[in-house]
Amino acid sequence: MELKVINAQGQATEGLQASETLFGREYNEALVHQVVTAFLANARSGNRAQLNRRDVKHSTKKPWRQKGTGRARSGMSSSPVWRGGGRAFPNSPDENFAQKVNRKMFRAGMAAILSQLVRDERLIVVDELSVASPKTKEFAAKAKALGVEQALFVTKEMDENLYLSSRNLPNVLVIEAQQADPYSLLRFKKVVITRDAVKHLEEQWA
Repeated sequence: MELKVINAQGQATEGLQASETLFGREYNEALVHQVVTAFLANARSGNRAQLNRRDVKHSTKKPWRQKGTGRARSGMSSSPVWRGGGRAFPNSPDENFAQKVNRKMFRAGMAAILSQLVRDERLIVVDELSVASPKTKEFAAKAKALGVEQALFVTKEMDENLYLSSRNLPNVLVIEAQQADPYSLLRFKKVVITRDAVKHLEEQWA
């Protein structure tokens, strides 16, 4: 299939022949949901921790006598039913949230996402992506010429000028093609990708 390509001024240029396997696949919502969910789960650090009855700093003294007060009996203020008490089943810092998705499923999910971006006209292919100096104003002007404000920019190789000039812009992320992930591709309204990055994705996922 052929992808539309524009230059730095937003004008159409010669199209790019791309892989039908990667950019012409039917959308599978269930598969995409599973791939994105697994990606986010695997990104979790799992370092949260909660205190149990032994760990909270409370007195072990009985709050009031067992009988005669009209209140429910209570042994100590570290009880899980008390505000500020320990958790009955606390989360441990070594909790593992990892979900396994085999390579074939992940490749199919990435292809489904990229294909849907093409159908929704959210994928913009450009000849090249570079800036002469590390200035935010220069990158913002280039993005405006392309007609995008909130976008994911994908390039084959990241240079220092490109990184420094784009990092302060809100709702803009510039990554290398090898770092492309399903969540980032879906999160942004537009995805701007260079010719070289398209070829790299084809080698990686097609």
